[in-house]
Amino acid sequence: MKPQVPAAAAAPLHVYPVEPAAHGERLDKFLVQQRPELGRQGARWLTEQGLVRVDGARAVKSRRLRAGERVEVFGAFGGAPPPEPQAALSIVLERADLVVVDKPAGQPSAPLGAVTPGTLAGALLGRYPEMHGVGYRAREPGLLHRLDTRTSGLILAARTPLAFETLRAALTGERLHKRYLAIVADLGLPDAALLEQPLAPHPSGSGRVVLAASEEVKGARRCRSRLRTLERHGRWALVEVAASRAYRHQVRVHLAAAGWPIAGDREYGGGVALELEQRHALHASHLSWDGDPSVLPFVADSPLPGDLRAFLERG
Repeated sequence: MKPQVPAAAAAPLHVYPVEPAAHGERLDKFLVQQRPELGRQGARWLTEQGLVRVDGARAVKSRRLRAGERVEVFGAFGGAPPPEPQAALSIVLERADLVVVDKPAGQPSAPLGAVTPGTLAGALLGRYPEMHGVGYRAREPGLLHRLDTRTSGLILAARTPLAFETLRAALTGERLHKRYLAIVADLGLPDAALLEQPLAPHPSGSGRVVLAASEEVKGARRCRSRLRTLERHGRWALVEVAASRAYRHQVRVHLAAAGWPIAGDREYGGGVALELEQRHALHASHLSWDGDPSVLPFVADSPLPGDLRAFLERG
């Protein structure tokens, strides 16, 4: 349910005066400066839900602030999801220090707002309460990485602070091995390719990602995706993409920019594939770690889901 715009008499949770140094700053950037744990996504969510006012008036995220104004926040973002001990979990690997689960397409990895039931994070917290307080932020307990709601596949979560810190460093250093399966249009698709372009957030702040002209662009990072074609069926092909430190939407954007958009990926040119319903044809299929003295090695694999296999073989 969408939150109601607070009544004028309601007391805000937080009040931030706009100092002269912040004159001309965008509202969303100002909010993140006051509360870094929000991130761009949290600031956007709060403004879109009508939970932020500037001098008593509802404001959009791009509003430019003026010195002396008063920013009021009437809602919370980023709290821990409600634990859901009865929620289904497809467990691929379970150890005392970590767990790898297979997320179905259509399930959010973590709540977008303050309280959102039905997320993978809530299911994990319900089964592994020790994950509370472990992770990047409260709304993502234990999670080392996330998958888009419309993407299925393997997600790694830590059960201890030591495992989280060790694996976070491995992820940043591209020592955590991650591979994806994707169904793409077979249009000049080679047997193998290296896709290596910098990516950056879309300037609109929409959450989309674009190819950056260079690594000098704000927020840009050079990203590497190694592609291998596994199968060809009529107009479709199945590819495997290795992307150890995947930037947000990295596999989707790299494939689309190369001319091979993922089937059903409407955001990046894959069009509408009615047979795929509420998903696109991307699946996180492999996770592995070579291990160190803190966290022993592991390997986890998940085959192409049945709905994607059927879609592929229809050609």
